[in-house]
Amino acid sequence: MKTVIEAEAISRNYGKVKALDNVTFSVNEGEIFGFIGPDGAGKTTLFRIVTTLLLPDSGTMKVLGFDSIKDFRELRKHIGYMPGRFSLYPDLSVEENLNFYATVFGTTVNENYSLIEAIYKHLEPFRKRLARDLSGGMKQKLALSCALIHRPRLLVLDEPTTGVDAVSRVEFWEILQGMKEHNITVLVSTPYMDEAMRCNRVALIQQGQILTIDTPDNIKSGFRGKLFKIKAPGKFKLINAVRDHHNTLSAYPFGDSVHATFFNDTVPEDFVNYLTMKGIENVQITESEAHIEDRFLELMNI
Repeated sequence: MKTVIEAEAISRNYGKVKALDNVTFSVNEGEIFGFIGPDGAGKTTLFRIVTTLLLPDSGTMKVLGFDSIKDFRELRKHIGYMPGRFSLYPDLSVEENLNFYATVFGTTVNENYSLIEAIYKHLEPFRKRLARDLSGGMKQKLALSCALIHRPRLLVLDEPTTGVDAVSRVEFWEILQGMKEHNITVLVSTPYMDEAMRCNRVALIQQGQILTIDTPDNIKSGFRGKLFKIKAPGKFKLINAVRDHHNTLSAYPFGDSVHATFFNDTVPEDFVNYLTMKGIENVQITESEAHIEDRFLELMNI
């Protein structure tokens, strides 16, 4: 199996702030490899280094067999990049943007249309519309089309579905799943854990450091101990009460409930009475399967 990205001890500072701290990882050909982490974790800085838009302070990186610093001109021909913020030309129409990017890379829309057909068919009725007038989902489809029009070997996507409606998110990921058929490797960051589950492997990153790299299922199964789901009216009051109990190890909001862990992996015998004394009633407590978020939070606190 070919390695598309080999990053070794990559670091990058902004003044006194360490954006990346000794980051090492590799991405295999044909993978959808995801980076998961909160804002400020270092994802965008890392992606800019991968795409040769930023230099690391230390470390080495090879992308598609090219040195990311010495061979940046050649490497850029083989990368498609979609930044987190919409960056196409707002005063150009859909088809004008697409034709422009094809021309920049020395190709034509017709030459590689088969690659973007599944995406562009949604845009076809709006091809004369200015990019600035598109909906959020349509803007992302246009940006993806422009990133793919030169048939790159590596597609880099920085939180591509943030702010996009749920239906468009699903459609977007169905398109990404098809990239393997075209021998295109995908490097993507996302704040959505359901999207993380669609990746072949994911890296959890926090404060510029990688916490772990594995398949989504293996990361979930790595959760230590037992996790309990607690539901009751008034979640803010509930989470504070759970955190205040002397046997609680961790407690954090999860959807409409609270996920908690306790000493000895058991719910304290007096726990429901304790919550009742705190003015919290109609409490439901069940053991829960851990999600990627749970493992992420656990790793952050080790």
